[in-house]
Amino acid sequence: MLDFAPVFSLSHAGLCLHSNIFAMDTVIGLYGETVEVPCNNGAPKPKDLFITKWKYDNGDLLTQLKDQDASVIATNQYKDRVSMAENSSLLIAAASLKDEKIFTCMVVAGADISEYPVKLLIHKAPTGVEITALAAELEIGKPTQLGQCTAPDSNPAANITWFKNKKHLVADGKGITISSKVKVDEVTGLTTTSSTLQYTAEKGDTDALFTCGTLNALSSPVSFTVTYPTERVSLHVISKGPLMEGDNVTLKCKADGNPLPTSFNFHIQRKVVKVENSDSYTVTDVTRDSTGEYKCSIIDNAKMEDSKNITINYLDMSLSPSEKVMKSAGESLALNLQTDASGELRVSWTKDNDKLDKMPKFDKLTYSDSGKYEVVVTMGALIKKASFELVVEGIPVIRRLAKQRGEDGQHKVLTCEAEGSPKPTVAWSVNGTSADESPYVNGKISYKLTIVPTVNLTVVCTVSNELGQDTRAINVSTCKYNDSDTTKLVVGVIVGLLLATVVVGLAYWLYMKKSKQGSWKTGEKEDGSTEESKKLEEKIEEKLEENSQKVEV
Repeated sequence: MLDFAPVFSLSHAGLCLHSNIFAMDTVIGLYGETVEVPCNNGAPKPKDLFITKWKYDNGDLLTQLKDQDASVIATNQYKDRVSMAENSSLLIAAASLKDEKIFTCMVVAGADISEYPVKLLIHKAPTGVEITALAAELEIGKPTQLGQCTAPDSNPAANITWFKNKKHLVADGKGITISSKVKVDEVTGLTTTSSTLQYTAEKGDTDALFTCGTLNALSSPVSFTVTYPTERVSLHVISKGPLMEGDNVTLKCKADGNPLPTSFNFHIQRKVVKVENSDSYTVTDVTRDSTGEYKCSIIDNAKMEDSKNITINYLDMSLSPSEKVMKSAGESLALNLQTDASGELRVSWTKDNDKLDKMPKFDKLTYSDSGKYEVVVTMGALIKKASFELVVEGIPVIRRLAKQRGEDGQHKVLTCEAEGSPKPTVAWSVNGTSADESPYVNGKISYKLTIVPTVNLTVVCTVSNELGQDTRAINVSTCKYNDSDTTKLVVGVIVGLLLATVVVGLAYWLYMKKSKQGSWKTGEKEDGSTEESKKLEEKIEEKLEENSQKVEV
């Protein structure tokens, strides 16, 4: 409440009344709603209240005596729309813009007459905000009327703001121009505000969202197709990995224009292929001769192009021999591996699935060289393989024939070691209690025969295959002595032989001495004596050999 000063005084019922006019308040009401206009800014009623009356420039509205109901005095449009609240506020139903007036609350209390003027304003938000008259598309660099934003039926007139991606657009007189106009409804007095946005699009506006709004309302977002010419072309090679001979290569040409180009020229090894309604072209069954530069361009601008160098990878390999090879032991075999590739190679060899350190070399074949050889040549993802089987053959040869006494001293084990290919088979000249053979590895095999000889005998081992055979014999004595007797027998025989040798040597020496003496006497030639000496020596050697065989176990 503001301070006031007495304006005038009057006499009523013998009293001197003082009139006071207070400063004006302002109240805002909503259009179409019931508006409450407070008296004395809603202060409590004075205790000596006599009468309260509401009035405006054109007349009185209603009055209320103390402790009585309010009486409507108005006879115009307010007759059925006004009433007084418990706190003396003026209530106006169905407020409209015509209610924007100055209403005065007059209060008589005691000797004072107080007047409280209140200015009533009616506000109304727009019924909605929307963008109409949308542009079909926006072209980069060209000013275009994007649309018109309308905020109808408001009071006061709405203030419209434009947004791009929720960012406030401000007119700059260049790329952004905003113009507004307001129209007042003659019946309701409400205003409709229209705002037009003229906008110069940029390339980044392709997915931009434009909206407009007022203080209390916002339109639905709108977007536009932004058109612009192609500025860049890119060629892409569609492939799951390195390109190999026999592959199909798909070329894809991309452009950044909008709308996108639909037809392209593909430059395939100095030939131009025009493709319409597609951005791709496939080159089928490529070869190493397909390696080179490929291009694509848009049809209406040949300078707008892109290129890619394409390499077709290849790997050639040949191996000689490449099938089964039959060779004889001791011969040589020449290997020939030839390769041709577009890149660096890795070569690995295996024999019977076992890795070799290097390429095999066969200057003089042995049985151990037999096997399956495989070579693997790789270049990136390309792999080539080749193989051959080598079979080294030969007539069986017995490398060793030996005998050994068994642990029980009652049998003997004969071992016949042979080498040859195909695998030799064995035949013994006697039957044994058991026969065994070792694994056949690298052309070698060992056969064993267990026998119990009852007499001295000669055993023959014969090994053979489809190419030939080999035979070797060994003398085998009986097993009728135990170890102690056998040892004594051997020692005795050796001692006897030594004594016999001494006796024969001594006799030979005496004979030679006598012969020489006789020749001195008779004058015989030494030739005859020499011949007799040789015969005697031969007899001695035969004797020694015979004794040696007897010593043999």
